[in-house]
Order: sequence, then structure tokens, then C-alpha cells
Amino acid sequence: MTSTRERQRAAARARLEREMAERAAAARKRRQWQVSIGAGVAVLVLAVGVVLLVNVAGDDDTTTPAADASGGPVSCVWNEVPKEERSETTKDVGVPPVTSPANTGTKTMTVDTNFGKINVNMDLSKSPCSAESFSFLASKKFFDGTKCHRMFPGMLQCGDPSAKGKGYRDSDGTGGPSYRYANEYLPANERPAYPAGVVALANSGPDSNGSQFFFIYQDVELQPDYTIIGKVDQAGLDVIKKATEKGHDGAFDPQPGGGHPKDDININALTVA
Repeated sequence: MTSTRERQRAAARARLEREMAERAAAARKRRQWQVSIGAGVAVLVLAVGVVLLVNVAGDDDTTTPAADASGGPVSCVWNEVPKEERSETTKDVGVPPVTSPANTGTKTMTVDTNFGKINVNMDLSKSPCSAESFSFLASKKFFDGTKCHRMFPGMLQCGDPSAKGKGYRDSDGTGGPSYRYANEYLPANERPAYPAGVVALANSGPDSNGSQFFFIYQDVELQPDYTIIGKVDQAGLDVIKKATEKGHDGAFDPQPGGGHPKDDININALTVA
């Protein structure tokens, strides 16, 4: 005859098994929602259309040593990609000549598209090396004539030099310059980390920034692994929303996720003032 204590133990074991099963199911569901921003390697967790009303005490941002909080000079390191590791999608225009850029004030990056102009305000105190890299690439007309090659709900990705012409939809999204540089402003203590209006750098792992970037046009929750380079105003958001309203073709689903915009989004010119 089963005692009361034995029945209680059996019930406790059953509850534990149910909890473990529920946790495993939740973990599987989270993994199904993971997608990659970079070249199929960088993983983000996307929660579309959800505004997280969370207030976290502490610093507003996390920076690398390149962005010196004391206001002193910064040091940018441009790591050239070995020639044997470059591909047909690499566009070699050299490396930025400046390794100690200004780290006060702002710059304005203007992305002139077939849907209108998008102005990005770049804070030099937070991501000076990223701003310097984009200034250099813009001076080489690196982005001119390219297309934004990938989107998924809330995000539009651009900056691949191989995404151009009628065959850009065959691009695998791995294009970039012949150098990489370190992360800077990472919003580790902000919720959501990437609200609507933010512009951040795509990567294929830590400190692997190149030329690809993405616009956030509605709040998404990502891991804070992507350097924020600036923000767009409401007029810029309106342009992005208009350009993306027809959605994407699903070419990158299920992994890394998303697809080419159904409407071609052309970058006529990208300049930095």
C-alpha cells in the first residue's frame, strides 16, 4: 500500500518533470526565433513589435577602449583581411588613414535612396572609429549604386558592395571592405537595446565590423552585440517604412532569416558631412 509520503514524492517528481519539459520547449521556441544579422554567423534574438517597458539602473552604454570616456584621444585599429581570406564580394579601397579621429561633436551621414533621403546623426563621443570608417568609405563612393539587400520585420540591412545591379538578389550578403575594426557603443543596459530609429553595424562576430549596417524601423529586442553608429529622425523613419512596406521575398528563411526587399531600395549616394 502506497504511503502518503511516497505519493507526495511521486507528485513532486511529476511536477519537476513537467517544469523541465516546459523549459525545454521554451528553449526550442527561442532557438527557432534566432536569426543572423551578419554573414550567417552573428545571431540575434528578434521580438517584433514589442516595446519592453523596463527601466534598468546603471550606465547608459558600454564602450570599448577606443571610445575613451575621459575625452582623451581615441585609437582606431584597422585590421586588414588577409588576401587569401578575401572573396569576390570584398571591395578593396584601402584602409582609413586616420587612426585617432575626433571623439566630440557629431557627423551627419546622408543616405540618398530612390524613396528619399535618410539622415543619420552620428555621435562621435560614442562610436568615433565607426564614424571615421564610414566617412572614409563614403569618400571612396563605396556605397553608391548599391541596394539594401536584406530585411526582416523591423530591420533593413544595407552596405554590401556586391548587392548591386539586376543580379543583386543572388548576393549572399557577405560583401564588405578589406578591413575590420572593433565594436564601440554597445547598449548593454538599455531596454529595448535597439529602439526604432537606431542605426547599427552588422557583423559576423565580435570586433568584425565592416561596411554593412541596418536600420531599425520598429522596436526590436536584440542581444547588445551590434555597435550603434547613430540615429535617424522621424522623416528618415518614414522613408524607411515606405521603402519596406511591401515586405520581403523570404529568400533567407528559415536561416539566417528574412529576405530581399520586394521593392528595390537603391542607395544613389551615401555621404558624410
